Amino acid sequence: MDAVRVALLREVLAGTEWIQATRRFAASLRTAVAPHGGGLLLVGGAGYEPWHLAAHLDDEAAWSGLPELSPTLVRQRVPPGAPAHLAVGPGRLAAAGRGETLLVVAPEQPGAELLERVHDARRNGATVLALDGGDRDLHALAHDALTASAPLPDGNPGGNPGGNPGGTPGTVTGPDPEDVASQGLDLDTVQHLVSAAAGENSLPAPRGRRRFRDRLARLADELTAPPPPRW
Repeated sequence: MDAVRVALLREVLAGTEWIQATRRFAASLRTAVAPHGGGLLLVGGAGYEPWHLAAHLDDEAAWSGLPELSPTLVRQRVPPGAPAHLAVGPGRLAAAGRGETLLVVAPEQPGAELLERVHDARRNGATVLALDGGDRDLHALAHDALTASAPLPDGNPGGNPGGNPGGTPGTVTGPDPEDVASQGLDLDTVQHLVSAAAGENSLPAPRGRRRFRDRLARLADELTAPPPPRW
């Protein structure tokens, strides 16, 4: 999902809780990492690696001039021969402590082993943030948490259960506007909104109120419009 689609999605969601909620969570993330100039550890739940979010945060760090947003992806299993930046295993969580931030992304139950590691990291002074499907145990450990209200779409474009984080992410076209209105946001979409908000240097100026149907119609027009002619 590129910046244009994120902006259009925000127009659809204007007036809902999601814009404020994702910006609030992004502010918690920035507040946690800014004083220490980084120390962001990103880890997924059992069978889920948030490499897509890692890539977006890395991009936002470069574009916004906020290098502290660039995360270290902590993997549950590191395959042999993985490059150095993709070879950080769960043992890294045991060393997490004061001045570091642990962002856990778990669409389902994170598992007892990960919860224990998160508990130890918090006890050692690390800040714990969670993007999840509403796991109570994880929320009890998190300093701040944001829950998606719909399951991930088929194909799971936001993570990589068993795939290669070093590969090229697939094209993400974004959620269907009617699904947003009736079912809420899946975790993949929430991650896009949070990463985009984390890289914002200021809030956009408020716009006049428009009806929800008008915003849906405009988004549909934008997404179905033919590409502009080559210049």
